[in-house]
Amino acid sequence: MKEKLTALAVMRDAPVIPVIVLHDVAHAVPLARALVAGGIRMLEVTLRTPQALQCIEAIAKEVPDAVAGAGTIRSAADAQAAALAGARFGVSPGYTRAVGKACHDIGLPLLPGVATGSEIMMAQEDGLTELKFFPALQAGGVAMLKAWQGPFGDVTFCPTGGIHAGNANEFLSLSNVACVGGSWIVPNDAVQAGDWAKVTELARAASQLAR
Repeated sequence: MKEKLTALAVMRDAPVIPVIVLHDVAHAVPLARALVAGGIRMLEVTLRTPQALQCIEAIAKEVPDAVAGAGTIRSAADAQAAALAGARFGVSPGYTRAVGKACHDIGLPLLPGVATGSEIMMAQEDGLTELKFFPALQAGGVAMLKAWQGPFGDVTFCPTGGIHAGNANEFLSLSNVACVGGSWIVPNDAVQAGDWAKVTELARAASQLAR
């Protein structure tokens, strides 16, 4: 039996959650293995392509050391389809009560996206205290997260959007940040070329970031 995941456990597993966009199901398993080899096992496969659910299913079945999650959850139907495919956590670009309730009802830990104080308060009212700050750079970046430390000191964030190897440390040094989300460890050119050694190298560097 797989351990029961919480949103906080997902965030604390490694400094970076990769934001993955897959166009070819054949890439899913080798990419997941390459990331796990580099020390990254919480994998956010975004529901931005028609193949995404098949990719989640393949990773869930064939890479036992990886934890497949679904990103870009925008509806209750998305959450249900992701869980059926084998996703063990969900990530959304924003937050609605319908999405929150759907994930709660099916036992899918959710990292909902927030960009304002009102959205944080709504998520907290629904019992969610681990949140994705998105789009992080465009919505105020490090300065916004510092401003939220006072009124929302009981909230833990995963900033995503515009984060890369060059600025990840600045976010990870904040007391209210548990991890960051980023696509830089799964560069599209490396995925298309099947350069899994490159992905492992980037994942290893990301897994060793200080926080």
